[in-house]
Amino acid sequence: MSENWIDLEKKYHLQIYGRLPVVLVEGKGMEVYDIDGKKYLDFLAGIGVNNVGHCHPKVVEAIKKQAETLIHTSNIYYTIPQIKLAKKLVELSGLDRAFFCNSGAEANEGAIKFARKYVSKVLGRDGGEIISMYNAFHGRTLTTLAATPKPKYQEGFYPLPEGFKYVPFNDIEALKEAITNKTSAIMIEPVQGEGGIHIADRDYLKAVRDLCDDKNIILIFDEVQCGMGRTGRMFAFEHYKVEPDILTLAKALGGGVPIGAVLLKEEIAKALSYGDHGTTFGGNPLACSAALASVEVIEELIKDNRVIEKGKYFIRKLENLMERYNFIKDVRGLGLMIGAELEFNGADMVKKMLEKGFLINCTSDTVLRFLPPLIVEKEHIDALIDALDNVLAEIKE
Repeated sequence: MSENWIDLEKKYHLQIYGRLPVVLVEGKGMEVYDIDGKKYLDFLAGIGVNNVGHCHPKVVEAIKKQAETLIHTSNIYYTIPQIKLAKKLVELSGLDRAFFCNSGAEANEGAIKFARKYVSKVLGRDGGEIISMYNAFHGRTLTTLAATPKPKYQEGFYPLPEGFKYVPFNDIEALKEAITNKTSAIMIEPVQGEGGIHIADRDYLKAVRDLCDDKNIILIFDEVQCGMGRTGRMFAFEHYKVEPDILTLAKALGGGVPIGAVLLKEEIAKALSYGDHGTTFGGNPLACSAALASVEVIEELIKDNRVIEKGKYFIRKLENLMERYNFIKDVRGLGLMIGAELEFNGADMVKKMLEKGFLINCTSDTVLRFLPPLIVEKEHIDALIDALDNVLAEIKE
């Protein structure tokens, strides 16, 4: 039965995704089921979207209730779910204002625009230069591609917007050398996801914050993937006690419903006037109701360091495998954002794990990425480790 749907997809859908040969039709908690009834444990969570698990009852109820009341108006009018969500995120983050959009790329695009507007209008500096990090991933619009220094994403889409430069991650001296009088903002993922699960050094982020304060430069943290409880705190920057000027969110924010957000300080917000930015669907009642429910569930899930402890347990299990298989080069992670780096391309590992009933993926060619829902339990982790051990043993032979 799945072959029929796959054939139809190949006929009608733009062929831009390297899909695995599975048609998923149902999900609940940690589990998803394909059209043939096979069960899988999801350790990818829709690439970090389903942090509360699939079809969490509280999120489902919020969507149902809102869908029966008001799905969409526009931002010409006030809506209560949007106001409630803005208040919630501002209070949680310590920032002052929220803007809602539909995706992580849009959130990052908005952050770049807001930073440039502030530096131009308030500080009176021209140039609008943005510095981002090698191995970063900020999105697939032309502007966010320009902030993503990976030729495989940029190739064929030139000319890209100007005003971007790149430096190595965790290298404060390189960053200092790159700053000019045209620099408007520094854009950083506290944990690089697509880049291979690279974690910012504590001293590095503190030094970047100090540098931005000294040079009047906007600090943007892209937490599209590492935010919303993924690292065990609501926001990854909380681990570092370093606050950004602008914070971007998406992915897990809506519990599976598309929504993005830009949170920013009041000083930057004051530089923006009516009509400077906007979006038709951004922050509509349905998405905001789903997001508010998702945030409330995440608040409960990260209590008492539960996610952090589960992440440590997961990492220890992977490190045990690394001791036995010398082709695992490294294991790294924060909370439940974890990578295991191999000496070879991991695409076949993903396929073999799929056959065993586990959804994972491979990023940066060689890094097995694990982003399970925050509801994952030790027995789920043990089951994945056992399956991974069997696959690794086949390779060793």
